[in-house]
Amino acid sequence: MRAGRAPGLRGHQRTSEHPSLRGHRLEGLDESLVDLGIPMQWPNIAGQAVFTAEHHMTYVHELRTGDRLSVRVRLLGRSDRAVHALVYLLDETHQRVSFVMEEIFLHVDLESRKTSDWPADVAEKIDAQIKKDADLPFEAVTSGAMALR
Repeated sequence: MRAGRAPGLRGHQRTSEHPSLRGHRLEGLDESLVDLGIPMQWPNIAGQAVFTAEHHMTYVHELRTGDRLSVRVRLLGRSDRAVHALVYLLDETHQRVSFVMEEIFLHVDLESRKTSDWPADVAEKIDAQIKKDADLPFEAVTSGAMALR
């Protein structure tokens, strides 16, 4: 989980426009991957990376200057080379979802620059997180526009 405050720009924040809010949702996803065996320095350490293949964004509620926010990640599924996830940007001040990003990301071998199967230890941790996230007490609403292949 990443937490912070919405910076000021004309009294409100459009998450699509402000770099620090984009940073919150992306860094929140990156931070959630660390526990799955995907460190932020994975490209330098192991020559492997995670690339975004698709994403769909839904803006639900406005963030206002100074609102407290946090990021939560829910993993939905995995294939040999990809993961389907939801990233929630939460307005902690008003206790509501501000933004949802649905994403498919891929495991990439940086030497070949091609997708490759998840390492076994990472795949095991991803599967465990998917199972845990499936038990969350709310429905995982997706766009219907993307799926694992």
